Amino acid sequence: MGLESYFEDFARRDWQETVPDGTVRLAIVGIGGFARNRALPAIDASDYCETTVLVTGSPDSSLEIADEYDVETVSSYDDFLEGDATDAYDAVYVATPNATHGEYAVAAADRGKHVLCEKPLDTTVQRARATIDACDDAGVTLMTAYRLQLEPSVRRTRELIEDGVIGDVVQIHAGFSNPLLEQAGPESWRLDPDLSGGGALVDLGVYPLNTIRFLLERDPIAVTATTHSTDEAFADVDEHVAFQLEFPGVVTASCTASYNSHPTSGLRVIGTEGLVSVSSPFGGVVPHDIYVECGDVGMEYGGAPGDEVLEEFDYFGYCILTGTEPEPDGEDSLRDIVAVEATYGAAASGKTVEIPSLE
Repeated sequence: MGLESYFEDFARRDWQETVPDGTVRLAIVGIGGFARNRALPAIDASDYCETTVLVTGSPDSSLEIADEYDVETVSSYDDFLEGDATDAYDAVYVATPNATHGEYAVAAADRGKHVLCEKPLDTTVQRARATIDACDDAGVTLMTAYRLQLEPSVRRTRELIEDGVIGDVVQIHAGFSNPLLEQAGPESWRLDPDLSGGGALVDLGVYPLNTIRFLLERDPIAVTATTHSTDEAFADVDEHVAFQLEFPGVVTASCTASYNSHPTSGLRVIGTEGLVSVSSPFGGVVPHDIYVECGDVGMEYGGAPGDEVLEEFDYFGYCILTGTEPEPDGEDSLRDIVAVEATYGAAASGKTVEIPSLE
């Protein structure tokens, strides 16, 4: 099969086998910057989801947002936890600070509601496992918001790897940087380790980590790492992180993340017979620029930008409406949390740390 076949209908939804009827009514728990600027517009454009409830710490000041998206019900966090307006939604999208994810996800599951939760599920392995167990016990769908897994460039890259186009994968290089203070300011909850669970690694480094695991369809077995914080604003969390993951066999992945450098991202997969390079895979609105080299043949594709957040919500709605198990489930996030804990351990000790298996 020629390289050009991978670029035909590049943005195809290979996860979609049918066109389901209806939509999933969502309660958006937490309407901070990402939810307002990215999630709500994406849901509004979605085929399979709609927003029917907003849950916020400031219901009165959120009425303008509710009007903009024609949302009739606005609840406080306490009212949500007490079961307010449960007839008005079928599922929740949890977008609160990391350490509170589990609380709201479990409350939703206990009322028979499906859950789409921002990464990570929680800030510790134990609490993440409790969320998974609560959703399993309730028989509801739990999906972690790993939107990169729905991004066409990433999906096409996995196909190229699976088909052996670049031979056996040997090395992967990936990085993601975003200047936090330019967007969120020094009062951001992301700078509070009790709420965030960490800094650049937890918020940005997890994108390369999860994407690489998705591409290889295997988990890392060991990690070495360094973290640095020089700006006073990042005194309590990691400002910069570099880590190298070891996978079974000979595959290594070198990853970086930064809270205080020029915004950029990149992904490069090198095999024994070729390579795949994806431009700006981790930015949200992805340009669909990908370069593939196989032996002496190289081919570049550049497509119109796609909104992976929209893809994420359509995928979540599709899974619920069709009874499909989402690929980025709760276990997927749990494996990342285990790897993140090992990475911080490696950075603190200066030694290679084995990553425990969940098997």
